[in-house]
Amino acid sequence: MTMKTLFLQAPSFEGFDGGAGSRYQAKREIRSFWFPTWLAQPAAMIPGSRLLDAPPADVSVEETLEVAAAYELCIIHTSTPSFSSDVRMAELLKEHYPKMMIGMVGAKVAVEPEESLRDAGHAVDFVAREEFDYTLKEIAEGRPLSEVDGINYRAEDGQLIHNPDRAMIEDMDALPFVSEVYKRDLHIEDYFIGYLKHPYISFYTGRGCRSQCTFCLWPQTVGGHRYRTRSAANVVEEVRYIQKNFPQVKEIFFDDDTFTDDRPRAEEIARGLGQLGVTWSCNAKANVPYETLKVLRENGLRLLLVGYESGDQQILNNIKKGIKVEAARKFTADCHKLGIVIHGTFILGLPGETKETIQKTIEFAKEINPHTIQVSLAAPYPGTFLYNQAKEQGWLTEEDESHLVNDRGVQISPMSYPHLNHTEIFDSVETMYKRFYFRAGKIAEITGEMLKSTQMMKRRLREGVEFVRFLRQRHG
Repeated sequence: MTMKTLFLQAPSFEGFDGGAGSRYQAKREIRSFWFPTWLAQPAAMIPGSRLLDAPPADVSVEETLEVAAAYELCIIHTSTPSFSSDVRMAELLKEHYPKMMIGMVGAKVAVEPEESLRDAGHAVDFVAREEFDYTLKEIAEGRPLSEVDGINYRAEDGQLIHNPDRAMIEDMDALPFVSEVYKRDLHIEDYFIGYLKHPYISFYTGRGCRSQCTFCLWPQTVGGHRYRTRSAANVVEEVRYIQKNFPQVKEIFFDDDTFTDDRPRAEEIARGLGQLGVTWSCNAKANVPYETLKVLRENGLRLLLVGYESGDQQILNNIKKGIKVEAARKFTADCHKLGIVIHGTFILGLPGETKETIQKTIEFAKEINPHTIQVSLAAPYPGTFLYNQAKEQGWLTEEDESHLVNDRGVQISPMSYPHLNHTEIFDSVETMYKRFYFRAGKIAEITGEMLKSTQMMKRRLREGVEFVRFLRQRHG
């Protein structure tokens, strides 16, 4: 008999988006929430389970404990910055329900399983490494922990055991639709991303990323560097399910690390979506040829989320981005020409960063002019090449390592260089935002967008207030 299983994204910082994993494990400039897809996938495989995503639903610790009363197994998604608060939640659950089995998943425990289990104490019975979908299914079905691949667990005598690795999932079409769990357990209007139409839905059409970026967490810890994909027909089928069951959805976002990596497949999916008449967006690398972009655009593509990272070629080489600044320039011009909106992401403080390269990136962003941008600080997460490099080079001290976010959930700069300190890197984020957005052309563009739609006006005004509050919070 299957254990009654609760999948939990625990209550956390106000406005903290732990669910985005590698991307933003901190408060955002604009309050935003990604769908908890990594929890929804195993939840879809376990009958009678429930997914509780506390932060967007504003569910308190007390309410979480009440919900948990009905369950025998609880799986908590955690991350490096949220780990200590997630452990506190696990401790409370164990205190209230001593017989409950508690496990943790997420890149943090995948990379540091033994350390995580030790730090969590007796509140956590096991942590799951690698891809954990089938791992959790086996545990819920009652298989003894000693026989489950891909976990570290605490034996009855207190000993910490490291089981063999779990094989990667090859048949991605065998996984059930996560949107069915969204329908059952979530209120999709709670999920909001500034650059996507609201309400939106996001899911994965594949896992893994061919790129070798040194800072990126998921491919180096959970997903791997092979892009394992669902068939185009399977993806289109899930979109059809969403259309039928969520008529209010205005946009679908494919959250694959780089959806455009397999161009023939991306084009095939696009043609299927074109027949359904849906609006969609995805993550892309700034190297997609014009011909492919044209097919995607003609079949409902509205926006691309593009990681430019830097405007300096040497920094791109240092982080193994595998892209030329010139190619990114041409790609962006092609998108503008086709009317594809771009949300561009940049990272300041990467290896090789100087005051001059920061200025270069700011000028590059202004020149290519994506519709909106997001500026993050380089975050060396355990398990990444960047983390090991930062430790070896002395850019990251042990004290700084535990400070990826401050006590208000705002991302801080953990790395510093002899020629560029924490404060200079931290302050450059605000400088870049101001110099990008406070330009006559950009102000006119956003004002024009607001004047065309009352909904957009309300949204942009709210975001403006949140952005100003965010800047104020950064300085405590």
